Amino acid sequence: MGRLIDYLSKELGRRQVWLFFLIATLVYIVPLILADYPYIDDNWRSLSAGTAWAEQGRLFTELFYNLFTFSNAAPNIFPLPLLIATLAMASALTSLTFHYYPQPTISRCLVLLPLWYNPFFLQNLSYQYDGAPMAFSVVAVIYAITFRHPSRILQWLVPSFLIALALGLYQVSLNVFLGLCCLELLRGANERLAWPQWRDLIGWKIAQTVLAWLIYAASAYPFMKHNRTLLLNWTAAPLLQIQVNIARVLEKVVLLFHGGFAWVFAALLLCAIAGAVRLGMNVLERQDTGLKKCLIGLLCLLTLPVVTLLVSGVALFFRDFNEGARTLMGFAVLLVLMFYLSHLALARIHERLPLLLVIPLLAMLSLSYAYGRVLTLQKTFASSALLSLEYDIASHRELREAKRIYMSVTYSDHWLVGAAGSFKQMPVLHFLLNIDFFMLAENLPKVGITNVVAEKERRNATRVGYLGYPPLLENPYYRIFLLGDYGFIVMKEPAPIKALRW
Repeated sequence: MGRLIDYLSKELGRRQVWLFFLIATLVYIVPLILADYPYIDDNWRSLSAGTAWAEQGRLFTELFYNLFTFSNAAPNIFPLPLLIATLAMASALTSLTFHYYPQPTISRCLVLLPLWYNPFFLQNLSYQYDGAPMAFSVVAVIYAITFRHPSRILQWLVPSFLIALALGLYQVSLNVFLGLCCLELLRGANERLAWPQWRDLIGWKIAQTVLAWLIYAASAYPFMKHNRTLLLNWTAAPLLQIQVNIARVLEKVVLLFHGGFAWVFAALLLCAIAGAVRLGMNVLERQDTGLKKCLIGLLCLLTLPVVTLLVSGVALFFRDFNEGARTLMGFAVLLVLMFYLSHLALARIHERLPLLLVIPLLAMLSLSYAYGRVLTLQKTFASSALLSLEYDIASHRELREAKRIYMSVTYSDHWLVGAAGSFKQMPVLHFLLNIDFFMLAENLPKVGITNVVAEKERRNATRVGYLGYPPLLENPYYRIFLLGDYGFIVMKEPAPIKALRW
């Protein structure tokens, strides 16, 4: 046992660090690969090998799939892109570890692992198409942080191109970059970086970000639909709108802190506070003027609320605000900040105490496996629903020959009964799953049914359900009506999930 603890405390080489991150990152995504569940947009993309990323401002995601599939479309090649992205992430985390700690140990590697072990990032990785490009966007911003070169031109250009690449893969990754910049300031203050270097660091990051936006604006932005770029209405209480958006994000984030997770993260927070006090003492001990120490201390203090706001970050300012888990990539940096500060406090007491950081990481790993089981249950339920619809339509000639069958769009939290216990114990799982519909019309072509489409804004299928027509057939989940040459699938509201007792 003593030898194991000594091994965990010894300095690691670059190859050992990379191997550690490779194993850790692969273990985290195993449940998603085993579930093999086409997640929401994956259904229509795999049906038509469609792309449509350029119009979302994600031109480089489209080019990514053109490159990896050797085609002008995007046939589904999951899990190959995710595995490649995981290899890239292991290398990026290795680079960031040596950037932060020239003499890394296992405990120091744990500090950076939340960039992958972000619970909300599970939703990003659930997409068989979008998951890998989103992961590569994080890889790009990490290398933008760690890149170093004697040439000032290259030191400005290369990180800027990497940030622009990240934006073209997934714009929300900008939150990760800005959060890591805040961590750079804290690290510089803790290591007592000379004032000119600390000041120049801020200037370099601002210059790189501005140039990156210009590169992105000249490359991917022109392909974006303008309705995706609408900002908040600045004439209608913008601060109130931002406050409402922050409240919506907070409501979702607190779902994570339930049961044992609350105690684990409470302990982590206490350690981080102790680490912040230690960092503040290091600032006070700097050999600088009082004004410079106050300025450094103030900026370090401001990084804490800034990193917290960056959990959702730039998304807060858009009119079409989305508080989905996939937009909360900045939460990873908040976790890294807490781990970094906790490491400072624990290492001050004893060099082996930072190994306790493995506890919150194990909690997040267990959440990944619980989520994987929920995805498997959702896949089973969706397959059963698909076969039920296929049988009902195929066994009735009128429905097979109908010109079109409209499917109602009905949302409910009670479809997936099989995961009721998991949802109760880990409420965040339902937020991560983000599936509150019975079936997507895009699924029917998988079983040879090609005349079913989702109802549009007129909600014609939903209205038929209220008009009192006798259904052609009915089961516990839906009713199917036939009016002339058109069919209508109307979903029933499922009964609330009741607690199961044995």
